[in-house]
Amino acid sequence: MSCQTLPHEQHMDHQQEMMKTDGELRIVAFLCNWCSYTGADKAGSNQLPVPPEVSVIRVMCSGRVEPTLILEAFQKGADGVMVLACHPGDCHYKQGNLRAFCRAELLERLIPQLGINPARFCFDYVSAAEAEKFSQLTGDFTEQVRRLSIPVT
Repeated sequence: MSCQTLPHEQHMDHQQEMMKTDGELRIVAFLCNWCSYTGADKAGSNQLPVPPEVSVIRVMCSGRVEPTLILEAFQKGADGVMVLACHPGDCHYKQGNLRAFCRAELLERLIPQLGINPARFCFDYVSAAEAEKFSQLTGDFTEQVRRLSIPVT
């Protein structure tokens, strides 16, 4: 039995569990193990600011992040989703970051058709040596999503 085949009652309970109750933003960040995650780790070691709203999911390669994972994050209540990959030419798995880039382009065209503002999705490159860039990027993206989440009066 997979999570997709949960009995209806269990599935609904799980979805309610995932919904926000505190009004805080939820940003999911898929980080490549070899570059982006290491950059995030260095940002923490250097005590650089990283928004607490960002929840990191460590993946072996950004090329392994299927578009369905990103859409599922939005479905389960994420206000924003980031995919941070190795720079072109630096992928541990040769071309995984290029695959991730192509998927990001696809998602940028698809998510507006699903009623999701494309500014709620971010794809970028962060190397292991770019702790400052990680800090800046997550801070800027969090503020961008926060502005999008403010109700218009």
